[in-house]
Amino acid sequence: MTRASSLTRRPASARLGIAALAALSLATTGCVTDPNTGHRKVSRTAIGAGAGVVGGILIGGLIGGGTGRIIGAGIGGVVGGSIGYAKDKQIRELREKTAGSGVDVRASDDGKSILVNLPDGVTFDTDSYALHPEFRPTLDKIAQSLNDYPNSLIDVYGHTDSTGTAAHNQVLSENRARTVADYLSIRGVSAARVRAQGFGASMPIADNATPEGRQRNRRVEIKIVPITQEEVRQARAQGGN
Repeated sequence: MTRASSLTRRPASARLGIAALAALSLATTGCVTDPNTGHRKVSRTAIGAGAGVVGGILIGGLIGGGTGRIIGAGIGGVVGGSIGYAKDKQIRELREKTAGSGVDVRASDDGKSILVNLPDGVTFDTDSYALHPEFRPTLDKIAQSLNDYPNSLIDVYGHTDSTGTAAHNQVLSENRARTVADYLSIRGVSAARVRAQGFGASMPIADNATPEGRQRNRRVEIKIVPITQEEVRQARAQGGN
């Protein structure tokens, strides 16, 4: 289970606070990041995304929920019996394509999704959200995989260590997540499939008291959630289509 999906286990008041922060951050970061410079401009693809953010996080699912995104992305869905096969095949291919890059690929959410962990250091410089030129070929391969397996929704999560202020870390994590999401879109991944969110230092996976732990906590995660044909049918029914 990913840290993001574990939000549903927190007290209701805590979940509401995080959801409110998520909605606010999306409202203030609806922009496209130039992967070369790190500069941002207003993104039309982000307009309207905020409405589903709170619901999506509270249910522990995808950022922005699933129904509207499935319809908007035009996903056809994976045949129910083959979804596990397709997911395992994509994991295997992603591992082969990113071998030696430091990228970690594994099943998540009890096998229901794929989590791609982008390593600190080779993805971004310290305190920067401009993508390393040397890492772009690896991200190109990840984007190609997402295009090869189009029946999925994608969340990009940004995380930092605890060094610095909470406000600074929050903005940095948002910018890094948005940079990766925008790069995937530039490489042909439908923007309707992708959402980005920063969590600052709120979701560590290691001890921030050690250099090694802080390095592990500085990460960007790409969560790939395959969508079945049944989920597409339900989404269309709920959407009135």
